[in-house]
Amino acid sequence: MQIIENSKIKEKLYIEKLSNGLTIMVLPKKTRKKYVIWSANFGSIDNKFYVSEESELTVLPDGIAHYLEHKLFEQKNGKNSLDVLTSMGVDANAYTTNDHTAFLFECTDNFDNALDEFMNYVQNPYFTDENVDKERGIIEQEIMMYDDDPSWSLYINALKCMYKDNEINIDVAGTKQTIAEINKEKLYKIYDSFYRPENMVMVLAGDFEPERILEKIKSKITLNPNKNDIKRVYSKEQEDIVQGYIKKEMDISMPCILIGYKVNDIKENKIREHIAIEILGNLLFGKTSKFFEKLYEAGKIISEPVINYEFSKTYAHVLIQVQSDYVDDMVKAIEERIEEVKRNGINEKDFEGSKKKVYGEFVKDYNEISTISTILVADYFKNINSFDYFEDFSTVNKELAERVLKNIFLENRKVVSIVNPIED
Repeated sequence: MQIIENSKIKEKLYIEKLSNGLTIMVLPKKTRKKYVIWSANFGSIDNKFYVSEESELTVLPDGIAHYLEHKLFEQKNGKNSLDVLTSMGVDANAYTTNDHTAFLFECTDNFDNALDEFMNYVQNPYFTDENVDKERGIIEQEIMMYDDDPSWSLYINALKCMYKDNEINIDVAGTKQTIAEINKEKLYKIYDSFYRPENMVMVLAGDFEPERILEKIKSKITLNPNKNDIKRVYSKEQEDIVQGYIKKEMDISMPCILIGYKVNDIKENKIREHIAIEILGNLLFGKTSKFFEKLYEAGKIISEPVINYEFSKTYAHVLIQVQSDYVDDMVKAIEERIEEVKRNGINEKDFEGSKKKVYGEFVKDYNEISTISTILVADYFKNINSFDYFEDFSTVNKELAERVLKNIFLENRKVVSIVNPIED
């Protein structure tokens, strides 16, 4: 068993890769709660692949990863494992992202019974024509909810402006048309291809004794490695953006604004670049910045812009999101703020203040077992050790932040997505 210790946050992470390829991580925490998340490296972008014994490319309908997430709870005994876990007083759920699908539960009591149910349903899919078809209407309703969500429309429109062929443009839930193509044969194929131990990770956080819980998990594993090699296929993306501006009207009270920057080539270490962008977000637009103070006093902003850096194996971008009744003024103010700091450089005192604040937020994440477990899973599939963020933090200086600002926040890679209230 590998033990990774971080003295800065006083945490130990126990990691073991089983003989079948499954990676298990245990993060002991002194808390009454126990949290388990089991994830497969298969998400909405994984819609094309070759199987070594097959000559033809497998092309999947959009939304199938999310569809399988829904269907895995259904069991041969007629019960739904989500309902079973809920009846135990256990908080259970699942989610699908661009690059992975995760199943999870959190509890203070009934852990052993919950783990039995959890391990059973994830490893024993039961798909029939009837139960697959039954789910279609439920997911159609979910798709309609996404379509009516202003934040989702803002986000997905920004991505469509940035990317022409990249699979990130695929809606995680799919569309009514694409989910109509999903059947039990396709669900079994992706389960058999990707829900293999060597393509999965399990994270357990809470009041655990690492050796004891590892032995318990080992005794319940029935999955075997995939006998076939799987080769995923992704579209080659152009460097340029598709278009610079898009807007939509929806039933909202205040306009939503999102400015995105497409990142084609990560010049720095991914972790250090991520840290630098978090610091830049606070420095440029945080509540203590001149930008925020000026616009707040003018009545043009009520909350600070939120900046996010999203990256995976096939894409990377920075997103700045804010609400304001003064759309044009806000877009212009954000652009001018970025160019001002590019031109004049970063004030050392401001940089250190923002760095300290961001570090505190990183540490805070480790206080919540659900948050850190989710982070550990996401980082694992990016080939990142989450503890490295704390090791690398001290190496991020003002000069690196200035370099990142100039390399990423480029005018020719910028898109603006707006969702306005419906005009009377």
